[in-house]
Amino acid sequence: MRTPVKLAAFGLGLIAVFGASLGVGNVVGPDEAVTETHADSGDHAGATETAAHLPGGLQVAEDGYRLVPATPRLSVGAPTPFTFRIVGPDGKPVTDYTPTHEKKLHLIVVRRDLSGFQHVHPALAADGTWSLPLAVPAAGQYRVFADFQPTGRSEALTLGVDLPAAGDYRPEPLPAPARSATVDGYTVTLTGDLVPGTSSKLTLSVTRGGKPVTDLQPYLGAYGHLVALRDGDLAYLHVHPDGEPGDGRTAAGPEITFYAEVPSAGAYGLFLDFQHAGRVRTAVFTAYAGPGAPVASEPGTSEPGTSEPGTSEPGTSEPAGREPAAPEPAASEPAAPHGHDE
Repeated sequence: MRTPVKLAAFGLGLIAVFGASLGVGNVVGPDEAVTETHADSGDHAGATETAAHLPGGLQVAEDGYRLVPATPRLSVGAPTPFTFRIVGPDGKPVTDYTPTHEKKLHLIVVRRDLSGFQHVHPALAADGTWSLPLAVPAAGQYRVFADFQPTGRSEALTLGVDLPAAGDYRPEPLPAPARSATVDGYTVTLTGDLVPGTSSKLTLSVTRGGKPVTDLQPYLGAYGHLVALRDGDLAYLHVHPDGEPGDGRTAAGPEITFYAEVPSAGAYGLFLDFQHAGRVRTAVFTAYAGPGAPVASEPGTSEPGTSEPGTSEPGTSEPAGREPAAPEPAASEPAAPHGHDE
């Protein structure tokens, strides 16, 4: 066969094969293509949804806002100045904030093993610099959270950054779950369970010397302030109080009720700040969400708590969540206790 004839035959063969392929494609192609597209779309949608609903504190930047520490490490024992800024989408330090829970910014400091919890309120300078004297109780890697709401934004943000505290790091195991915690002679009892994906009702009841405390003092616009942190990644979870002082239905103790939303099963650290007799104290709990959780000890079992940094009596304050031998150093008094002006 001559060359032109060979090429013509080859071309006809290609057309036949291609036509057959199109025929097969009309039978199975669109279904397979749609399936793959849905799978890809589902993955992308899942990633977008996850990002949109990511718990607070897992990112150092969000929506153009960044937490920028000027202090590269934390001081153990003796307070030293700790400064930072919140930089906005325009690249400038944020200077205008809408108060949330009566404060322009809440700073949470906790070691990666959920020990050494502090909730403090730094001062804001005109140039957008936040500062306070700060000390941590022991060496290790700490997570620093800034919870704030820039003016003009409809929702608050929680940004987080890891900072080291130099020294001999001795990680401590997470305490077993318990239904009660003690701090400075107060016993706080927890009822209710965390259920992933739902708003879980938690009620904490405060007693002293076996008697209910019915004259709790307002603190941050409520009779208690609860922070929940997920063990492992320290996701910062928003917990909402049920009622507020002066609303005509919320009593000043002994019970304080919250609604907590946890995204997943696992262990969580719960840190309750409450004020009585002019001092803020922190009761600490370990709680589990989801099936297979360890059984928490019943009320009457004691777990450690902590007094407000800088206002505790010598020898009575312990870092939140653990029970070390040494008390918190008295030198930590200047370390911006709860209730700072900002």
